[in-house]
Amino acid sequence: MSHELTTGPLWTGDYYNEGSGKEGLDKLKEECGVFGVFRHPDAASLSYYGLHALQHRGEESAGMCVSDGSQFNYHRGMGLVKEVFTKDLMQTLTGDISIGHVRYSTSGDSKLTNAQPLVFKYRDGDLAVATNGNIVNAPTIRRELEQSGSIFQTTSDTEVIAHLIARSSKGLVEAAKEAFQRIVGGYAFLIMTNDKLLVASDPHGLRPLTMGKLGDAYLFASETCALETIGAELIRDIEPGELLVLDADGLHEDRFDHHKHRKALCAMEYIYFARPDSDMNGTNQHAARKRMGSRMAIESFVDADLVTGVPDSSISAAIGYAEQTGIPYEMGMIKNKYTGRTFIQPSQELREQGVKMKLSAVRRVVEGKRVVMIDDSIVRGTTSRRIVNMLRDAGATEVHVRITSPPFKNPCFYGIDTPDSRELIASQLSVEEICREINADSLEFLSPDGLIASIQGDNQDDPKGGLCLACFDHDYPTRLDFGGEEKFGCSC
Repeated sequence: MSHELTTGPLWTGDYYNEGSGKEGLDKLKEECGVFGVFRHPDAASLSYYGLHALQHRGEESAGMCVSDGSQFNYHRGMGLVKEVFTKDLMQTLTGDISIGHVRYSTSGDSKLTNAQPLVFKYRDGDLAVATNGNIVNAPTIRRELEQSGSIFQTTSDTEVIAHLIARSSKGLVEAAKEAFQRIVGGYAFLIMTNDKLLVASDPHGLRPLTMGKLGDAYLFASETCALETIGAELIRDIEPGELLVLDADGLHEDRFDHHKHRKALCAMEYIYFARPDSDMNGTNQHAARKRMGSRMAIESFVDADLVTGVPDSSISAAIGYAEQTGIPYEMGMIKNKYTGRTFIQPSQELREQGVKMKLSAVRRVVEGKRVVMIDDSIVRGTTSRRIVNMLRDAGATEVHVRITSPPFKNPCFYGIDTPDSRELIASQLSVEEICREINADSLEFLSPDGLIASIQGDNQDDPKGGLCLACFDHDYPTRLDFGGEEKFGCSC
């Protein structure tokens, strides 16, 4: 077997790890994160810390809009939360209602005009919108709106909702219901006016959204870790098809969709995206990932000297695999957490060995050892090959790869930045062929049943465990109406 590293450009933008679509690194890109506050005098500060906790969901841009009851104060910028919001700037964001957003550029352009929340003037005052997800029929609706006179200011699908609301002759809540009934996709929306906050989840619950309380204030976040950060109490998840309205009279629970749809929360949230200290549907991510590793060990045991996980998302699963097998868990790889936004282009030599900019093998740990390498997924396969070769170069005598998800064969249309199926290695090659392609001694994937059982246990009422597994089994929970413009990723 050849142990040579694959060469090629890993940076196409101005800095390492810039959202660069199909030319980016061989990992699934984070989605986006939203955070909302209703009726807290320090809404902006709470949003700052909440967005900081959600930073892993988007590193391209951050934004916040705050209302004092009569006017909006808002700011958006490119970069990390701590870069976008300075101390002086935060003092200008006064008010007790706020929505915030962190974004990872995917199908939308990476530019300030697409940073959220999007802010508009309409007949009843100010309107701000923030979302995580993707509207699959947005191209069709957008074309209809443009033909009837609408002028769009961004390339973001989120703007479609604002136009649908603004063009309705009904009040805000009924107009929002009509708009949500028209769109198809996976989404979690926060919509704010000067004195109201609307919160909505798509009819299948594809994108996560939770509600908490801090004193008398209500808070909303893509993940519970953001609520924990500010000391808020978790109340519950927002239900699929639910529309919450918060105004001067308090919280009103409503729905925009009364049909019964199968629940289909994105399985990749459990496998990869969410922070390990977050809970979704009552399940802790770290515990679920440990169970995935344990189930992987039962399904695909291999004798080895040590188990290591690809940092950071696979460490929990690696611990589970090690505990199940009795093979020691070791920190065989170290992630450099400070490479995310370096504006200096690396040398050609480092470019060719680009994975080492973010990941290094611990030679004294893996040298002379048979290694089980746990990872969460294989997308194109190039990064897996680089990591396997990196472990071999550090002296590992065998590298056995175990993936704690089924083969990723199909693109996502609900908010994850994925290539089309022609670039997904599992849709083109068999497991044996992928094993040879990534230069591993053996390769196994977790079974769909094993994944479902690890996350939700044995649920006789729903064989899919309330999960969307379309990227594995091609069973998409919604119709796919692209209007001739098929788009992948998070178009918020």
